[in-house]
Amino acid sequence: MGSLFDRKKIIPRYKIIGYLMVLLGIMIVGKALYTATVKRDYWMKVADRLKRDSVDVKPVRGNILSCDGRLMASSLPEYKLYMDFKAGGAEKDSLWNEKVDSICEGLHDIFPEKSAAEFKRDLEEGHRQMSQNWPIWKKRVKYDIYTEVKKLPVFNLRPYTGGFHVEAFNARQRPFGSLAQRTVGDMFGAKDTARCGLELSFDSILRGKSGIVQRKKVMNKYLSITERPPIDGADIVTTIDVGMQDLAERALIDELKLINGNVGVAIVMEVQTGDVKAIVNMTKCDDGEYREVKNDAVSDLLEPGSVFKTASIMVALDDGVVDTNYHVETFGGIMDMHGAKMRDHNWHRGGYGRLSLPQTLEYSSNIGVSRIIDEHYSKHPEKFVEGIHRLGLAEDLRIPLVGSSPARIRMPKMDKTGKHWANWSKTALAWMSIGYETQVPPISTLTFYNAIANNGKMMRPRFVKQVVKNGEVLMEFPPEVIREKICKEKTLKEIQTILYHVVSQGLGKKAGSPSFKVAGKTGTAQISKGAGGYKSGQMNYLLSFAGYFPADAPRYSCIVCIQKSGLPASGGGMSGVVFHHISEGIMAQDLKLSVADARDSLSVLLPDVKNGNILAADYVLSRLGVKTNENWSGSYANGNPIWGTTSHQNNQVMLTKTDNVQAGLMPDVTGMGARDAVYLLESKEVKVRIEGRGKVVSQSLPAGHQIKKGEVCSLKLN
Repeated sequence: MGSLFDRKKIIPRYKIIGYLMVLLGIMIVGKALYTATVKRDYWMKVADRLKRDSVDVKPVRGNILSCDGRLMASSLPEYKLYMDFKAGGAEKDSLWNEKVDSICEGLHDIFPEKSAAEFKRDLEEGHRQMSQNWPIWKKRVKYDIYTEVKKLPVFNLRPYTGGFHVEAFNARQRPFGSLAQRTVGDMFGAKDTARCGLELSFDSILRGKSGIVQRKKVMNKYLSITERPPIDGADIVTTIDVGMQDLAERALIDELKLINGNVGVAIVMEVQTGDVKAIVNMTKCDDGEYREVKNDAVSDLLEPGSVFKTASIMVALDDGVVDTNYHVETFGGIMDMHGAKMRDHNWHRGGYGRLSLPQTLEYSSNIGVSRIIDEHYSKHPEKFVEGIHRLGLAEDLRIPLVGSSPARIRMPKMDKTGKHWANWSKTALAWMSIGYETQVPPISTLTFYNAIANNGKMMRPRFVKQVVKNGEVLMEFPPEVIREKICKEKTLKEIQTILYHVVSQGLGKKAGSPSFKVAGKTGTAQISKGAGGYKSGQMNYLLSFAGYFPADAPRYSCIVCIQKSGLPASGGGMSGVVFHHISEGIMAQDLKLSVADARDSLSVLLPDVKNGNILAADYVLSRLGVKTNENWSGSYANGNPIWGTTSHQNNQVMLTKTDNVQAGLMPDVTGMGARDAVYLLESKEVKVRIEGRGKVVSQSLPAGHQIKKGEVCSLKLN
């Protein structure tokens, strides 16, 4: 009976509990369904306020390096400063109200262009709106400014307590300023996107890949959960030599200022590799200063003028229609050419008369070159243009700079009848042969002259050598040969000799140097003004010099192009001068002189050594190969100074240790240099005043004087 009684008493209780649990479960499921359906939109909005999906994390942009590893463009952090007035609650608010005046005074000291009162009005407006992202300063600031602001009251608290926070950017900086600016390239600062130059051409390599993080709010704080880390960009190593670039830029600007030029271009290329070591593009701006506005070196499609004559003569020599013994009559410097007047530059002085083929280039005779080409190719002008293409002048160099263009050299075409030229006139060939009726950018002309210097092997201009990251080479861009031979060996040797004579005895003398041989060709061309032609108002000129050095063992080729208005205008006398300064500057960098060459009977071969730290003196003398006595020992790298005196004896510097440096007594510092004397006296807590330069000749406190702390000793040097 007892067990049955217990069962009847307990089972109903279990049933009640069971019913309650089932009911609770139904309510939970119902609530879940209600939340997932009816209230879904509301709770999704709440979730969006508490987390941010797929937040991009920008990688660090790769560096652009010079050929020797120096930074030409690098990413340094910049910051935008913000204030979250909701962070920290009432405790922060009371601190803010107490410190707002000192904060604004501090901001004014850091940003003096805005007054403390203006800062206060601006920040109080943000505080009134309880903004969570109120800008403290409108512009980006560098790291040193950011750290100064962070020291101010309230701003020096943690972001979640004080509310001060920043947005970081990778700002592009160029340590060498505007040097090679259009080639290195630029960025759109606000968008952090590449704008031009190598920055744009290699943007995918430099940029890297963005990472992704999730931002979730936990206990009133946002936590970042990385889904995909950012991959920083790789570095590119260019062929640019900073020293050559600076040299070329200064030489070109100096000449542009002297002659009031409008545009100037200078390119230096390494002969064997095609490496572009310097590339300068200068345009005169409205304020009279010269700046890099666009990359004229690779984009200017202008008629090259007389530097093209070298190619014309090479075609004729290579085809065998003439040789170096060929002569041509230029008459009095002016001649009718198919109804148009062809003139030499000295026509008003009577011209050159009869010239040999080499002399037509040495004196840059328009009549001489055009007559040679017209007489041998007028019936088949396409043969001449095919020869120009064979030399590589029309080659697409695939320059990795936006805006670059290959040369445009027109090929003659017959009309449908096959009897008349569709795009050709009788004067076209004669004027094309002297550099008109074609459009060739400076980089293409230089590549052609570089091939002549490189014994006929044409190299593709190289701007980037490697892509590297963390010391590892990811990609190589080796030197690339476009054409193994641009002409016959005989033609090459003949044209090399002619180009050397252009400088040594022709119109290119100002491009030469007394220290080494130079070869090249001058060019002076009138610039067409579109529909106005060549005779609308003041005449504009393109002045050029293209060549290489040293002529007997070429290392570098160079082209200088200057656009100017009005006369005087001389390719050799203006562009040639810039070429001269660039070539001499480059060769001087490699000049190594032997000290033995400077010795004579009056040479002083033992240096004058001052008294003082003989340990340091011995260290320097031993590395100069000067003998010293060795009756004492010590290590300059690890030991304390050893004080002593010096003298000369039998082609040897005698270093004698002295014991006059005693505690509490004034040492004798006469004969010492300023550095040793000051170091020794200040180590004894003596204040030093110096007058003059050289060696110490007198001291106001005599040697052996009992030193009192804080005494002043005046030293006279001579």
